[in-house]
Amino acid sequence: MTAQLLHPVTIGGLRLPNRVVMAPTTRARATNADLVPTSLHATHYSQRAAAGLIISEGTWVSRRAIGFPDVPGVYSDPQVVGWRQVTDVVHAVGGRIVAQLWHGGSTPHEQRIDDVVADYRAATGNARRAGFDGVEIAANGTYLLGQFLNARLNQRTDTYGTQRGRLLLDIVDAVTDRWPDGCVGVRLSPYWADADRPRAERHLGDYPYTADADTLACHDDVVAALDRRPLTYLHLRGRAGAVPDFAAIARYRALFSGPLIANHGFDRDTGDAIIAAGIADAVSFAKLFIANPDLVSRFALGHDLATSDHATHYTGGAHGYVDYPIWAAS
Repeated sequence: MTAQLLHPVTIGGLRLPNRVVMAPTTRARATNADLVPTSLHATHYSQRAAAGLIISEGTWVSRRAIGFPDVPGVYSDPQVVGWRQVTDVVHAVGGRIVAQLWHGGSTPHEQRIDDVVADYRAATGNARRAGFDGVEIAANGTYLLGQFLNARLNQRTDTYGTQRGRLLLDIVDAVTDRWPDGCVGVRLSPYWADADRPRAERHLGDYPYTADADTLACHDDVVAALDRRPLTYLHLRGRAGAVPDFAAIARYRALFSGPLIANHGFDRDTGDAIIAAGIADAVSFAKLFIANPDLVSRFALGHDLATSDHATHYTGGAHGYVDYPIWAAS
């Protein structure tokens, strides 16, 4: 029996029965022209509804935000209807789910700051209509908000360059204003570096995402500013390594007084340990939830974990998406 991950916790008015969070996991199953989630998505998420909280895959906040194929959006009425099917079934089986709001970045589209903020505001309203319990703003990785936080990429000369966290903070203000009584989180990855780069790209030379002193200091300022806003939780992706780096998470625990969800490389034992140490309030898991829809009960009962088929992570329809079995004795 795991002592910490199975304890209940309240985050943003949501009473979570456990602290095992399903992290956002892009699976590229919205293969229709309008990027609408389908009954396949509803099945996938409902299978994993025992998680204390589900954070949906990244969802595009507008058509101009699209950066990858077959990823659902939350900017149109048909998408709202599709997501309502997902949230209804998750709630029906006792789960809680927030929508991650995503923008692919400046590579696919150039656009005005005001338009970006307006897109996030509108997407927040759509997520609310779709029945989500809240939203998470994706400011991690190599996408739009991560690009603005990166000194090697953000070379603007206006205040969005001299204050690299301003766009994220403007979006947080717009989102919390649009849904003042909702659960609003932010996901950050200050330690994103070459080790997080896809293997197929590591031979390509210089990589602009470096967890150097400037990058970490920028995130220090951003997290401190987020702590002064009505933000529900901080979702922090830690440093890549053989074992999770508790100190990397603790750096930002000291700057944020609200609930903190730790992510990246955790298992049952390290998840328990970081909660017991008071560094995190919950732990999110992405890859483990792919092959283990019953991850919470496997943690609780000490059952072995299944391994996912990487070939089906981003393709395959139902196969590798909704056909992983619950644990059974051999």
